[in-house]
Amino acid sequence: MPAPTKIHYHKQSRELELEFADDQSFRLSAEYLRTHSPSAEVRGHGLQMPILQYGKKDVTIQNVEGAGNYALKISFNDGHDTGLFTWEYLYNLGTNYDELWKMYLDRLEKEGQTRDTSVIQLHQL
Repeated sequence: MPAPTKIHYHKQSRELELEFADDQSFRLSAEYLRTHSPSAEVRGHGLQMPILQYGKKDVTIQNVEGAGNYALKISFNDGHDTGLFTWEYLYNLGTNYDELWKMYLDRLEKEGQTRDTSVIQLHQL
C-alpha cells in the first residue's frame, strides 16, 4: 500500500483528509478515527468484538505525526494516542466508511449508548 500523497487535518470540520496515488481520497472525521482506532484499547486484546467507544462526538485531533514510512500516530484531545494508523488501515477505513459507520451506529443503539459526550456525563452523575 503506497503512502498517501496528501494528508491534511481540517480543524474546523474536524476531518483528516487523505489522498492516495490511485486517485482515492477520503475525509475521515476525528470521531470516526477515534472510535475505529487500531489501538488495543479499542480493538481489544485478541477479542473478536472491538470495545465500544462512545461519547466521542466532539473529539478533536491534537496532533498527527508520521510513524516511519508506513503509518500515522494520531493524538486526540481525550488523551487517546495509542495505536498506529497504517496506510492500509486508513485506506480500509476510507473505502469501507459507509458500512463501518453504520455498524458502529447500530451497535451504539443496541448497547444503549450515545455519541454525545454531554449525555454520557449526565448518566454518570
